[in-house]
Order: sequence, then C-alpha cells, then structure tokens
Amino acid sequence: MKSDLDRLMLERKLDAIIVAGGEEFNTARYYLSNGAQITHGTIFKLPGKPALLVCSRIELEEAEKSGLAVKTDVELGYYDRYKDAEGDSLKATALHWADVMGSLGLSGGRVGLYGAWQINKTIALYRVLQSQLPAYEFVAEEKTTLIEEAMLTKDADEIARIRSVAERTNAVMELAWERISSLRPDGDFLLDESGRRATIGDIKDLVRRELMARGLEDTNMIFAQGRDAGFPHSRGEADAPLRLGQAIVFDLFPRELGGGYHHDMTRTWCIGHAPAALRRDYDTVMEAFDIALETFGLHKPTHLMQEAVLDHFEGLGHATTRSEPATMEGYLHSLGHGVGIDIHEGPSISHLRRNDIFQIGNILTIEPGLYYPERGYGLRVEDMFVVDESGQLTSLSPFRKDLVIPLKYADGKVK
Repeated sequence: MKSDLDRLMLERKLDAIIVAGGEEFNTARYYLSNGAQITHGTIFKLPGKPALLVCSRIELEEAEKSGLAVKTDVELGYYDRYKDAEGDSLKATALHWADVMGSLGLSGGRVGLYGAWQINKTIALYRVLQSQLPAYEFVAEEKTTLIEEAMLTKDADEIARIRSVAERTNAVMELAWERISSLRPDGDFLLDESGRRATIGDIKDLVRRELMARGLEDTNMIFAQGRDAGFPHSRGEADAPLRLGQAIVFDLFPRELGGGYHHDMTRTWCIGHAPAALRRDYDTVMEAFDIALETFGLHKPTHLMQEAVLDHFEGLGHATTRSEPATMEGYLHSLGHGVGIDIHEGPSISHLRRNDIFQIGNILTIEPGLYYPERGYGLRVEDMFVVDESGQLTSLSPFRKDLVIPLKYADGKVK
C-alpha cells in the first residue's frame, strides 16, 4: 500500500525516489499522484516526508487534485537551468532535479527512478544524470520495484474503486449474454432483428458502448470463437459470424475511463448447445477452479495453488507448461495474477514464482483453462478476487458460469 512507501524506501536504502515520464500513461505517476489527470509532472519523495509534485503551469489545477504538495517548474527555476544548459533539455532536467532535491534537504545519496518514457529518451536521461550529478547514485531496480511492491496490496479506497469497476463490468457481461440469447437461430448461424447474421464485432461494439456509458473503457477484450478460442490471447475476428455450438472465450478487462483501476473476468460460452467433448473439458476446468479455491490460504506461497491445478490437469492427461514446457495445447499459462492500475500486477500465481505469497489486500485473478485449437475450441473461466480483512477470498465476478447460453427463440417462436 502507499502507506508502506517510507518503510520500503528504508529497506531498499533509498534516500529519495523520483517518478517521471512523458505523455504516455504512467502507472507509477498515476499511483503516487492519486490519479491526477496530468500528462507531465515529476514526483519527488524522501523517506518520512510528504511527496512533492512538480508540474507545468498549464497543469497546475489538475496537479493540485492529487492532494500532494505542488509547485510549478517555473517557480523552481527550470527555465533558468534551461538557459544554463544552453537549450539542452536533458542537461537542464538533471540540474533542475538537483535543485529540487536540494530544496528538500538532499544534496546526495541513492535515488530510485520510476515512471514511463520512451526507452531511448530514458537511457539518454539516465546517462546525463550520471554525468551531471555525481553526488547522487541513480538506482534502476531490476526485479520487483518499490512501486510494484507497494501496489501488491490495496487500501480501502482502492478496493472500493475496484469493486465499482467490477460491478459495472459484471453488468455489461450480463447485457452481452442477454443480447446473444435474443438472437434467432438460422442453421449454424444467428440472426439479429433485421435478419442479418450477427457477428463477433456486433457483440464487441455493444460491449464497448455499454462500458463507455458506465464510465469504463475497453482495453482490447478477447471474444474468440471456435479454433481462435484455442489460442489464449486471440482477440477474435470482428467480421466472423456467431455460430451455434462453438466455444466462445470472452475475456473482459476494462478500466476506468482515461486510465485507472481494472476489473478482469472471463467466461466461456456456447450458444444454444455444447458438444459432449467440450462439456467434459469444461467440467475439468471448473474442477480446477474449485481446486484452486480449496488450496488458497493466507500467507501461503502462491505457487502451491498453481501446482495443485497442474497436478489436476496432468493427472487427466492434459499437457501443461510444467510437464511439456513447449506445448501448444492443454494448459498454457499461469493460474492468475494481481490486478490494479495495471491489468497484470503481482502477485503471480505460477509454479515458476516461488516467493510470492497471498496477503490481505491482494486483488487477483484465478483463471484455469484448456486450449485445443486443432479440436476447434479453447476454454477459460476467470474470477477476480479480493483477499479481505478476514483473510478469505471474496469474488468480485459473481456473474454466472453456465457454459450454454439458451436461446429465447427456436423455430421462430419464443421459448
């Protein structure tokens, strides 16, 4: 949590942290600025002291919504440094940062760097910082960063926001189900009210509109049918007609409009009916889902949950990335991941990650699946959970897990 930042800085022997970047969405800056809608701005923080957000004059009003102490680059002398650097913006930035840190009482020491910027500009800035400011050691953490560790657990305000996103996402999932169930069968295809064949793109368009109406935005959902569903990250083809009896993997992971917190859930659907082999594998996936829940325990290593699911699948003859690392069918991914401002955060639920543990305040997914593209299907079921104050998993994805969407119309009549 953000309240852990001072402790984490001391543990990592950091005398300051700086969060910087360009106009790209910047997870670290969004997190530390409490979601302030700024496209520029740099955050400076020393242990035990409040953070300072330095922004452009044109973003002062938005920056002040962060609740942080705010000053403009003008009042802190950036443009004087720009003249000193003879128009070299990177050198001016380095000199300016030294001025800011000096004003905060730090004339040297270890400084952690975080944020998002184009990789070439980041490397160039890092080199200039090293050459121009020898009194400081600039640290680029290689593994789990201080920001990532803080984001592992969410505070009450973050959880409330994520719950709201989850409720709206589940409502849109319901609308997609209802829309599909209202289509009319026509051989292997489905027709809308105008008599036109309904497509994957039609459903995606509906979902995007309904998300937008609820203050959410699509982040490239998965709605893959048939063979495409057998590839875990196939997005599906917009112009492909919906078909009866084929598996549809619908993975919906929107976020707050303009950038913010996500929800992540997946359902597998068959319209009208499901073939027997597909039903059997779906039941196997649901058994894996239940095994994962039974394996959960507060402070237990997360890899134990994945290993229990691997044992289940392998015991039934399915290949996994543990039994056959190069496999292109069977169970192909980790069991889950943390979710927050980024769609993929810690903790990871993987047999390859041995140090992650379940903690109160984690927001995470559990998403077993089986993928057989040459058999013409893939299956995945995913709920998002919060590890609540009692140390229990509480689902944020209560939408039904029925495999088959029954049609309201058959032979031209309402069922």
